[in-house]
Amino acid sequence: MRERVRLGVNIDHVATVRNARGGAHPDPARAAETALMAGADGITAHLREDRRHITDADIGVLSALCARAGKPLNFEMAVTDEMLSIALRHRPHAACLVPERREEVTTEGGLAVAGQEARIKPVAQALTEAGIRVSLFIEPSEAQVEAAAAVGAQVVEFHTGRYCHLTDPGEREVEFQRLAAAAAQADVLGLEVHAGHGLDYETAPTMLAIPEIRELNIGHFLIGESIFVGLDTAIRRMRAAMDSAK
Repeated sequence: MRERVRLGVNIDHVATVRNARGGAHPDPARAAETALMAGADGITAHLREDRRHITDADIGVLSALCARAGKPLNFEMAVTDEMLSIALRHRPHAACLVPERREEVTTEGGLAVAGQEARIKPVAQALTEAGIRVSLFIEPSEAQVEAAAAVGAQVVEFHTGRYCHLTDPGEREVEFQRLAAAAAQADVLGLEVHAGHGLDYETAPTMLAIPEIRELNIGHFLIGESIFVGLDTAIRRMRAAMDSAK
């Protein structure tokens, strides 16, 4: 029987609201505590170069919080010396290497691993040697999956934004099959498969029709939904939707 698919909750946009006015409210750590109590299996936080939401201090607090709770912190980071240094200092359960452009509103696609193996492999190796699980946030393509395995990642997280934003049923099915094929390929290569970006109550359960997927990471939708129903309720509903998926 398939193990229950894990739910990682990204709390970045709690920090976005906090930073809009400064001060300490709303507190991302409080959101993380609420998420874990509501059924999240772990917390995801992206420390961006420009610190537009999560800050260095947040990572310290979240690291300690997750350690006390016995739950994993998934530290999303760009492939830079600065972020590697921070990851090695805090030793999160996992580090997910993501693309980052200062002018983007949010992460717009997967990390281009193919062709950048020489730059990414030393970072992945340093993280692995420190006992940090290495994940790569990539597009569902054969070349990117092969490159992820080549640089020594243990996990790939597929970018599901294109699937979630498509409205034509035929185009959506094509993208779903692309995700499914990439997941099967990753599994054969010994990579654990995660997925995330743009997922909601409808699309998250749909992703679970791909048997290789072990974890979904969801943030923006849950934080937005929490404005209307509360964070605890939003996460419990997501957990229930995932658990009812066939």
